[in-house]
Amino acid sequence: MSTDAILQRCQGSMDKAISHLEDELLKIRTGKANPAMLDSVYVEYYGSNVPLPQVANVNTPDGRTLTIQPWEKKMLQSIERAIINSNLNLNPQSDGEMIRIHVPPLTEERRKDMVKMAKVEAENAKVSLRNARRDGNEGFKKLVKEGLAEDVAKDQEARVQKMIEEYSLKVDDLCQRKEKEIMTV
Repeated sequence: MSTDAILQRCQGSMDKAISHLEDELLKIRTGKANPAMLDSVYVEYYGSNVPLPQVANVNTPDGRTLTIQPWEKKMLQSIERAIINSNLNLNPQSDGEMIRIHVPPLTEERRKDMVKMAKVEAENAKVSLRNARRDGNEGFKKLVKEGLAEDVAKDQEARVQKMIEEYSLKVDDLCQRKEKEIMTV
């Protein structure tokens, strides 16, 4: 394996960590209705559990309401049950055609809990970044044993460290933006 391949693998791992963080931050409630809030809800559909967006359209007609339009009317009760059992603290209301969910505003205490959740996700992303750095540095050490000059390996390790610093700033920025979004009433 070459130094360029190791660098690309490190960068790929770091990109995945950022992408995963963005996905996880989308799932954290901010007090505003967001269709991504229901991505973690699974509905029983013909004997198997499938994500809610695969059996219904989820929309936000305004900032405080989610509407769920199932593709099959018989899915209404299954969807309602899945939302109630999902621990999202949402109360679905069915009118026989679609389900409406009024997203309640967050209390101050709940907002602080959400910020803590965002910070935990950011820390998990940083752990992933550090793991990518460790893997890259181990790869460079193997190359040194195979004949790569030590100063070249040190230069590559410095490049990986610089990448880590850049990606850590991205993580901090994403976390700060989410915190601001959560705390905005």
